[in-house]
Amino acid sequence: MVENNTNFEELIEKQLDEETKNDIIPDIKFDLSVNPSDPSLELLTMKLDSNELIIPFYQRNFVWKIDQASRLIESFLMGLPVPQVFFYVNDEDNLEVIDGQQRILSVKYFLEGYFGEEDDQGKRKVFKLTGLSDTSSYNDKTFLELDPKDQRKIKNSTLRAINIRQISPIENNDCVFYIFQRLNTGGTQLKPQEIRNAVYRGNIVSVLQNLNLNPDWLKILGFKKPHKNQKDIEIILRLFGLFNNWSSYERPMIKFLNLTMKNNRSFDSPKAKLFVDRFPKVCRVIVNNIINPFRPKGVINTAILEAVFVALLEQDNIDDSYLLTKYENLLKIEEFMNNTVGPTADNAVLKARIEAAKKILA
Repeated sequence: MVENNTNFEELIEKQLDEETKNDIIPDIKFDLSVNPSDPSLELLTMKLDSNELIIPFYQRNFVWKIDQASRLIESFLMGLPVPQVFFYVNDEDNLEVIDGQQRILSVKYFLEGYFGEEDDQGKRKVFKLTGLSDTSSYNDKTFLELDPKDQRKIKNSTLRAINIRQISPIENNDCVFYIFQRLNTGGTQLKPQEIRNAVYRGNIVSVLQNLNLNPDWLKILGFKKPHKNQKDIEIILRLFGLFNNWSSYERPMIKFLNLTMKNNRSFDSPKAKLFVDRFPKVCRVIVNNIINPFRPKGVINTAILEAVFVALLEQDNIDDSYLLTKYENLLKIEEFMNNTVGPTADNAVLKARIEAAKKILA
């Protein structure tokens, strides 16, 4: 019986999270330049409008309610402290918001006079301060309805910002990944693949998302729709990374995936194009020949999936005449099955698993 989408999501997420727990922590040391600044709210809004301050596409949408945004504005008007924000100084010397998106956009919207972005009809809600105490003189006022003195106070109020620039290592900007993991304080934490989309944005993000919509792929995973935390996309990234160069794989897996994203942002290399061509074909072959694949114990095993996919992706022409028999024979190999549980991201374990799959499925 097929489980519902939520159960499959939880099973796959649990497997990948367990693997991460068993993985070693990257032995990386960063040299960072960390400088505080106190830009005015008016300046922050101007920088947003001129794209000198960037809220990248990977960030979650604006989710604050108007009451939350109103209380923030009231804090500035009352001279109360507001939590600092964090910016990453990128290679173009622009600032990317790491933490503080909701606060910054709340300020921008209030100064503009409208709350949130346009709806489907192209309309925006007037931003009147809402949900304040009954005695507050600011209740139900827009920015333009404030006294000139209060308008100036809002525009000239400052927000402490911590500006982070990576000095070394120069070959990658992995520090941003780890900063996101530790500093992102939104109501819903960004997950690893969402953070990668943030740090290593490029054509690879949309390509992986499109591949993830393949109906056969979703059927293999047991999903009716893509995984809410992008664990399915993370698996596709793993498949590409290993297809690209599994023989040079070195743990930790998290670093391997980060480098795969970083080094393939444009996703236009010969191997990348070959992967885009072959991935849906492999999905189709598996769906057509194997019932409930990669579930020797009733639940999906991503280590088996990974080995079989990589073995088939490397074949120029897949002969599926005996694929089911070969697959069943693979699952009968004790050493192979031992390598699909426990520390599955270990160098030797992962490589032995793929080598066995390549040999049997050839």
